[in-house]
Amino acid sequence: MELRPILSTLRRHKTAAALIVLEIALSCAIICNAMFLIGGRLERMDRPSGVAEDEIVRIQITGIGQSDNAAALTASDLAALRAIPGVKSASVTNEVNFGNSSWNSGVTLTQEQRQPSLNATTYLGDETLPATMGLTLVAGRYFSADELLDWDAFNNPAANLSVPAAIITRDMGEKLWPGQNPLGKTFYSWGEGGTRVVGVVDKLARPNEMGGPEAYYYSMILPLRVPFSVGGNYLIRASPERRAEVLKAAVDALERNGPSRIILKQQTLQEMRSDYYRQDRAMSWMLVIVSVLLLIVTALGIVGLASFWVQQRTKQIGVRRALGATRGQILRYFQLENFVLATAGIVIGMLLAYGLNQLMMSKAELPRLPAIYLPVGALVLWLLGQLSVLGPARRAAAVPPAVATRSV
Repeated sequence: MELRPILSTLRRHKTAAALIVLEIALSCAIICNAMFLIGGRLERMDRPSGVAEDEIVRIQITGIGQSDNAAALTASDLAALRAIPGVKSASVTNEVNFGNSSWNSGVTLTQEQRQPSLNATTYLGDETLPATMGLTLVAGRYFSADELLDWDAFNNPAANLSVPAAIITRDMGEKLWPGQNPLGKTFYSWGEGGTRVVGVVDKLARPNEMGGPEAYYYSMILPLRVPFSVGGNYLIRASPERRAEVLKAAVDALERNGPSRIILKQQTLQEMRSDYYRQDRAMSWMLVIVSVLLLIVTALGIVGLASFWVQQRTKQIGVRRALGATRGQILRYFQLENFVLATAGIVIGMLLAYGLNQLMMSKAELPRLPAIYLPVGALVLWLLGQLSVLGPARRAAAVPPAVATRSV
């Protein structure tokens, strides 16, 4: 079918055609960027933490006033927790995944280096912490007993101690020593002396978003035996089906062992993940709802305009039918007409989508819109246009040739 009759008709209805083109263009620009933002949120929420989320429960506890026997009480706590039926392992640490805490440390490769090579989140714990977390060791080993330091001894200025060993993530090792094996390498972070890498784990996520996506797995574990007064996070690992009973028993054990303390939080790590990404889920749903409403409004605009044109061209359609045009030809005419309008709107919309993305990059520090979202958005609007015009086009195709003989 030739485009000339369609273009001639659209020139006679410039205002209506321009409004539909503008509506489609705005929808294309907004939907392309909305899909990009939704995709980014979903990708962010799906990031693995590196720990056994389905097996870990966390109890956060704090003391009332200053505790002089925090280390001894912590050791007693851990003994009680590990004795609970169903507990695979239990540890205490300063921070935990999805906890939004901020134990961050600059890391340098030499003592003289002024600017850190990176900023890493720092987990503190004894030799049981990696196993309690369920980390995947890809190189080296976990801590040995002679590498452990007590928190109070390390914080004594007169002792002048340095952390002898560390377990780091694969991403952190690659950032510090690109293309090299980080095992046995030394870095400087805590204390004057160097810290030697004894183990590398696949992933261990930050408890926060400091440093952006690139730094999400810049994490290290240092062999410091901390008391409950430092962060107060007890991690307990149990089989998924026994987490609820283990959590209840653990809370009871801690309350019996130190009745003067307060339980701040008790939850599974999966619940912590859900809370951590609550805003991301809300934002994603909001963008989905806005996109759906925008598509509905665009579809109604296309249906309204097509229905109006069918009504205005009833006699013209009847004449074409009388001259031998089939129903299929009439149907294709209106579908092609809509395709022309949609294509014009999509081309303008792609330019607007790029411009909108540039604005968000400068104002909200968002990444560049990947080109793949443009054809996806175009395909959605082409399909929407064809489906929306189908009803009015079928009504036009049903106009009988006898209409051509009626007086206007």
